[in-house]
Amino acid sequence: MTQPNSIDAVQTMLGDQGYVCGRALATVVFLSLKLGRPLFLEGEAGVGKTEIAKALAAGLNRRLIRLQCYEGLDASSAVYEWNFPAQMVAIRTAEASGGADRGALQSELFSDDYLIERPLLQAMRTDEHGAPVLLIDELDRTDEPFEAFLLEALSDFQVTIPELGTVKAPEPPIVIVTSNRTREVHDALKRRCLYHWVDYPDFEREIEILHARAPEAAQELSREVVAFVQHLRTEDLFKKPGVAETIDWAKCLLALDVINLSPEVIGDTLGAILKYQDDIQKLQGSEAKRILDEAKATLEPV
Repeated sequence: MTQPNSIDAVQTMLGDQGYVCGRALATVVFLSLKLGRPLFLEGEAGVGKTEIAKALAAGLNRRLIRLQCYEGLDASSAVYEWNFPAQMVAIRTAEASGGADRGALQSELFSDDYLIERPLLQAMRTDEHGAPVLLIDELDRTDEPFEAFLLEALSDFQVTIPELGTVKAPEPPIVIVTSNRTREVHDALKRRCLYHWVDYPDFEREIEILHARAPEAAQELSREVVAFVQHLRTEDLFKKPGVAETIDWAKCLLALDVINLSPEVIGDTLGAILKYQDDIQKLQGSEAKRILDEAKATLEPV
Protein backbone atom coordinates (compact mmCIF):
# COMPACT_ATOMS: atom_id res chain seq x y z
CA MET A 1 0.00 0.00 0.00
CA THR A 2 1.23 3.51 -0.81
CA GLN A 3 1.77 5.96 2.01
CA PRO A 4 -1.16 8.24 2.91
CA ASN A 5 -0.98 11.61 1.16
CA SER A 6 -2.73 13.69 3.82
CA ILE A 7 -3.31 13.95 7.56
CA ASP A 8 -6.93 12.88 7.10
CA ALA A 9 -5.74 9.82 5.18
CA VAL A 10 -3.47 8.90 8.11
CA GLN A 11 -6.41 9.13 10.52
CA THR A 12 -8.53 7.01 8.22
CA MET A 13 -5.80 4.42 7.74
CA LEU A 14 -5.16 4.07 11.48
CA GLY A 15 -8.90 4.08 12.18
CA ASP A 16 -9.35 1.17 9.76
CA GLN A 17 -6.94 -0.77 11.99
CA GLY A 18 -8.93 0.06 15.12
CA TYR A 19 -6.61 2.86 16.27
CA VAL A 20 -8.40 6.12 17.02
CA CYS A 21 -6.11 9.15 17.15
CA GLY A 22 -6.44 12.91 17.25
CA ARG A 23 -5.29 15.29 14.55
CA ALA A 24 -2.08 16.29 16.36
CA LEU A 25 -0.86 12.70 16.49
CA ALA A 26 -2.00 12.03 12.92
CA THR A 27 -0.06 15.12 11.82
CA VAL A 28 3.24 14.00 13.35
CA VAL A 29 2.77 10.48 11.92
CA PHE A 30 2.14 11.99 8.48
CA LEU A 31 5.25 14.18 8.73
CA SER A 32 7.34 11.23 9.89
CA LEU A 33 6.27 9.25 6.82
CA LYS A 34 6.62 12.21 4.48
CA LEU A 35 10.06 13.31 5.66
CA GLY A 36 11.46 9.87 6.48
CA ARG A 37 12.20 10.92 10.08
CA PRO A 38 12.00 8.59 13.09
CA LEU A 39 9.05 9.29 15.38
CA PHE A 40 9.71 9.51 19.13
CA LEU A 41 6.63 8.91 21.30
CA GLU A 42 6.59 9.51 25.04
CA GLY A 43 3.75 8.97 27.47
CA GLU A 44 2.47 6.91 30.35
CA ALA A 45 2.32 3.14 29.95
CA GLY A 46 -0.88 1.90 28.32
CA VAL A 47 -1.79 5.01 26.32
CA GLY A 48 -1.27 3.34 22.94
CA LYS A 49 2.30 4.16 21.88
CA THR A 50 3.17 0.61 20.84
CA GLU A 51 -0.19 0.16 19.14
CA ILE A 52 0.59 3.04 16.76
CA ALA A 53 3.46 1.06 15.26
CA LYS A 54 1.30 -2.06 14.95
CA ALA A 55 -1.53 -0.14 13.29
CA LEU A 56 0.90 1.66 10.98
CA ALA A 57 2.51 -1.60 9.85
CA ALA A 58 -0.88 -3.21 9.24
CA GLY A 59 -2.26 -0.16 7.44
CA LEU A 60 0.77 0.13 5.15
CA ASN A 61 1.05 -3.65 4.71
CA ARG A 62 4.64 -3.53 5.94
CA ARG A 63 6.54 -5.97 8.09
CA LEU A 64 6.67 -4.99 11.77
CA ILE A 65 10.03 -5.53 13.48
CA ARG A 66 10.06 -4.96 17.22
CA LEU A 67 13.13 -4.34 19.34
CA GLN A 68 11.99 -4.68 22.95
CA CYS A 69 14.44 -2.73 25.08
CA TYR A 70 15.65 -3.82 28.50
CA GLU A 71 18.42 -3.01 30.94
CA GLY A 72 21.72 -4.36 29.67
CA LEU A 73 20.71 -4.51 26.01
CA ASP A 74 23.83 -4.15 23.87
CA ALA A 75 24.58 -3.65 20.19
CA SER A 76 25.30 -7.33 19.47
CA SER A 77 21.95 -8.41 20.90
CA ALA A 78 20.14 -5.77 18.87
CA VAL A 79 21.99 -6.24 15.57
CA TYR A 80 23.26 -9.78 15.04
CA GLU A 81 25.02 -12.78 16.47
CA TRP A 82 26.71 -15.84 15.02
CA ASN A 83 25.18 -19.29 15.27
CA PHE A 84 27.99 -20.78 17.35
CA PRO A 85 26.50 -24.30 17.75
CA ALA A 86 26.13 -24.62 13.97
CA GLN A 87 29.64 -23.25 13.45
CA MET A 88 31.06 -25.83 15.86
CA VAL A 89 29.28 -28.64 14.02
CA ALA A 90 30.76 -27.39 10.73
CA ILE A 91 34.26 -27.26 12.25
CA ARG A 92 33.98 -30.80 13.65
CA THR A 93 32.64 -32.08 10.35
CA ALA A 94 35.53 -30.46 8.47
CA GLU A 95 38.08 -31.89 10.92
CA ALA A 96 36.58 -35.36 10.62
CA SER A 97 36.71 -35.28 6.84
CA GLY A 98 40.37 -34.16 6.91
CA GLY A 99 42.23 -31.86 4.60
CA ALA A 100 39.95 -28.85 5.20
CA ASP A 101 41.26 -25.55 3.87
CA ARG A 102 41.44 -23.24 6.89
CA GLY A 103 40.84 -20.04 4.88
CA ALA A 104 37.87 -21.50 3.03
CA LEU A 105 36.42 -22.87 6.26
CA GLN A 106 36.71 -19.51 8.02
CA SER A 107 35.08 -17.77 5.06
CA GLU A 108 32.22 -20.26 5.17
CA LEU A 109 31.75 -20.02 8.94
CA PHE A 110 31.36 -16.24 8.82
CA SER A 111 28.83 -16.12 6.00
CA ASP A 112 25.11 -15.40 5.85
CA ASP A 113 24.41 -19.11 6.42
CA TYR A 114 25.54 -18.79 10.05
CA LEU A 115 24.32 -15.24 10.70
CA ILE A 116 21.39 -14.73 13.07
CA GLU A 117 19.80 -11.38 12.30
CA ARG A 118 18.43 -9.38 15.21
CA PRO A 119 15.89 -6.54 14.87
CA LEU A 120 18.20 -3.68 13.80
CA LEU A 121 19.79 -5.75 11.05
CA GLN A 122 16.40 -7.12 9.96
CA ALA A 123 15.17 -3.53 9.64
CA MET A 124 17.87 -2.84 7.04
CA ARG A 125 16.30 -5.41 4.69
CA THR A 126 13.42 -4.51 2.41
CA ASP A 127 10.96 -6.90 0.79
CA GLU A 128 8.34 -6.68 -1.96
CA HIS A 129 6.17 -4.47 0.28
CA GLY A 130 8.94 -1.96 0.97
CA ALA A 131 10.87 -0.92 4.06
CA PRO A 132 9.59 -2.40 7.33
CA VAL A 133 8.27 -0.59 10.39
CA LEU A 134 10.90 -0.73 13.13
CA LEU A 135 9.47 -0.38 16.64
CA ILE A 136 12.11 0.41 19.28
CA ASP A 137 9.94 -0.12 22.33
CA GLU A 138 10.60 1.39 25.78
CA LEU A 139 14.00 2.91 24.98
CA ASP A 140 14.13 4.42 28.46
CA ARG A 141 14.80 0.92 29.86
CA THR A 142 18.24 0.77 28.21
CA ASP A 143 21.43 2.55 29.28
CA GLU A 144 23.34 5.41 27.67
CA PRO A 145 25.94 3.36 25.71
CA PHE A 146 23.21 1.61 23.76
CA GLU A 147 21.44 4.92 23.22
CA ALA A 148 24.66 6.32 21.71
CA PHE A 149 24.98 3.31 19.41
CA LEU A 150 21.35 3.68 18.35
CA LEU A 151 21.95 7.35 17.56
CA GLU A 152 24.56 6.37 14.99
CA ALA A 153 22.41 3.60 13.53
CA LEU A 154 19.43 5.93 13.08
CA SER A 155 21.59 8.66 11.57
CA ASP A 156 22.94 6.55 8.70
CA PHE A 157 20.50 3.62 8.67
CA GLN A 158 23.38 1.22 8.46
CA VAL A 159 25.13 -1.28 10.72
CA THR A 160 28.59 -2.80 10.51
CA ILE A 161 29.37 -6.50 10.88
CA PRO A 162 33.16 -6.80 11.20
CA GLU A 163 33.31 -10.16 9.42
CA LEU A 164 31.02 -9.13 6.55
CA GLY A 165 31.26 -5.35 6.27
CA THR A 166 28.65 -2.61 6.37
CA VAL A 167 24.99 -3.29 5.69
CA LYS A 168 23.10 -0.18 4.58
CA ALA A 169 19.34 -0.03 4.17
CA PRO A 170 18.41 0.50 0.50
CA GLU A 171 15.31 2.27 1.83
CA PRO A 172 15.25 3.63 5.41
CA PRO A 173 12.81 1.79 7.69
CA ILE A 174 9.84 3.57 9.24
CA VAL A 175 11.08 4.03 12.82
CA ILE A 176 8.87 4.41 15.90
CA VAL A 177 10.68 4.91 19.22
CA THR A 178 8.68 4.78 22.46
CA SER A 179 9.50 5.75 26.02
CA ASN A 180 7.54 5.58 29.29
CA ARG A 181 9.84 8.31 30.63
CA THR A 182 11.25 6.31 33.52
CA ARG A 183 14.42 8.25 32.68
CA GLU A 184 15.23 11.09 30.32
CA VAL A 185 16.43 10.09 26.85
CA HIS A 186 19.39 12.12 25.59
CA ASP A 187 18.59 15.24 23.58
CA ALA A 188 20.90 14.16 20.74
CA LEU A 189 18.65 11.20 19.95
CA LYS A 190 15.48 13.24 20.30
CA ARG A 191 16.84 15.77 17.81
CA ARG A 192 17.01 13.00 15.19
CA CYS A 193 13.29 12.39 15.62
CA LEU A 194 9.93 14.08 15.42
CA TYR A 195 8.46 14.18 18.94
CA HIS A 196 4.97 13.68 20.31
CA TRP A 197 3.64 13.24 23.84
CA VAL A 198 0.83 10.66 23.86
CA ASP A 199 -1.51 11.69 26.65
CA TYR A 200 -4.57 10.06 28.13
CA PRO A 201 -7.52 10.71 25.81
CA ASP A 202 -10.48 12.85 26.77
CA PHE A 203 -13.87 11.26 27.45
CA GLU A 204 -15.23 11.36 23.92
CA ARG A 205 -12.06 9.99 22.33
CA GLU A 206 -11.77 7.21 24.87
CA ILE A 207 -15.37 6.26 24.08
CA GLU A 208 -14.40 6.14 20.39
CA ILE A 209 -11.41 3.94 21.21
CA LEU A 210 -13.53 1.59 23.30
CA HIS A 211 -16.14 1.30 20.55
CA ALA A 212 -13.37 0.48 18.05
CA ARG A 213 -11.67 -2.12 20.25
CA ALA A 214 -14.72 -3.57 22.06
CA PRO A 215 -17.64 -2.86 19.70
CA GLU A 216 -19.89 -5.40 21.41
CA ALA A 217 -20.02 -3.28 24.59
CA ALA A 218 -23.36 -1.46 25.02
CA GLN A 219 -23.25 2.32 24.91
CA GLU A 220 -24.40 2.79 28.51
CA LEU A 221 -21.81 0.38 29.90
CA SER A 222 -19.06 1.93 27.77
CA ARG A 223 -19.89 5.40 29.07
CA GLU A 224 -19.89 4.22 32.68
CA VAL A 225 -16.59 2.36 32.23
CA VAL A 226 -14.83 5.34 30.64
CA ALA A 227 -16.24 7.83 33.16
CA PHE A 228 -15.14 5.64 36.07
CA VAL A 229 -11.62 5.12 34.67
CA GLN A 230 -11.21 8.83 33.94
CA HIS A 231 -12.22 9.70 37.50
CA LEU A 232 -9.90 6.97 38.78
CA ARG A 233 -6.98 8.69 37.05
CA THR A 234 -7.53 11.77 39.22
CA GLU A 235 -6.99 9.71 42.38
CA ASP A 236 -3.64 9.40 44.14
CA LEU A 237 -2.58 6.05 42.71
CA PHE A 238 0.82 4.44 42.26
CA LYS A 239 -0.06 3.48 38.68
CA LYS A 240 -2.98 5.10 36.91
CA PRO A 241 -4.89 2.86 34.46
CA GLY A 242 -4.17 3.43 30.78
CA VAL A 243 -6.42 3.01 27.77
CA ALA A 244 -5.27 -0.60 27.50
CA GLU A 245 -6.74 -1.24 30.96
CA THR A 246 -10.00 0.45 29.98
CA ILE A 247 -10.33 -1.94 27.03
CA ASP A 248 -9.36 -4.98 29.10
CA TRP A 249 -11.84 -4.08 31.82
CA ALA A 250 -14.69 -3.62 29.36
CA LYS A 251 -13.95 -7.04 27.86
CA CYS A 252 -13.92 -8.60 31.34
CA LEU A 253 -17.29 -7.02 32.14
CA LEU A 254 -18.71 -8.32 28.88
CA ALA A 255 -17.46 -11.81 29.69
CA LEU A 256 -19.36 -11.56 33.00
CA ASP A 257 -22.54 -10.32 31.22
CA VAL A 258 -22.46 -7.08 33.22
CA ILE A 259 -24.98 -4.49 32.05
CA ASN A 260 -24.25 -1.67 34.51
CA LEU A 261 -21.43 -0.89 36.90
CA SER A 262 -21.97 -1.40 40.61
CA PRO A 263 -19.58 -1.19 43.59
CA GLU A 264 -19.75 -4.98 43.91
CA VAL A 265 -18.80 -5.57 40.27
CA ILE A 266 -16.01 -3.01 40.50
CA GLY A 267 -14.61 -4.68 43.61
CA ASP A 268 -14.62 -8.08 41.92
CA THR A 269 -12.85 -6.88 38.77
CA LEU A 270 -10.37 -4.28 40.01
CA GLY A 271 -7.48 -6.50 38.93
CA ALA A 272 -8.29 -5.67 35.31
CA ILE A 273 -7.61 -1.96 35.75
CA LEU A 274 -5.24 -1.70 38.72
CA LYS A 275 -2.01 -3.70 38.89
CA TYR A 276 -0.72 -2.85 42.37
CA GLN A 277 -2.19 -4.15 45.62
CA ASP A 278 -1.80 -0.78 47.36
CA ASP A 279 -3.95 0.85 44.67
CA ILE A 280 -6.56 -1.91 44.87
CA GLN A 281 -6.63 -1.59 48.66
CA LYS A 282 -7.47 2.11 48.36
CA LEU A 283 -10.65 1.31 46.43
CA GLN A 284 -12.03 -1.18 48.90
CA GLY A 285 -15.20 -0.41 50.81
CA SER A 286 -16.95 2.88 50.12
CA GLU A 287 -14.23 4.38 47.89
CA ALA A 288 -15.35 2.51 44.78
CA LYS A 289 -18.94 3.64 45.36
CA ARG A 290 -17.83 7.25 45.85
CA ILE A 291 -15.89 7.32 42.58
CA LEU A 292 -18.69 5.53 40.73
CA ASP A 293 -21.27 8.04 42.02
CA GLU A 294 -19.05 10.95 40.98
CA ALA A 295 -18.50 9.41 37.57
CA LYS A 296 -22.19 8.79 36.95
CA ALA A 297 -23.02 12.33 38.05
CA THR A 298 -20.92 13.70 35.18
CA LEU A 299 -22.69 11.61 32.52
CA GLU A 300 -25.32 13.39 30.52
CA PRO A 301 -28.45 11.47 29.53
CA VAL A 302 -28.08 9.86 26.10
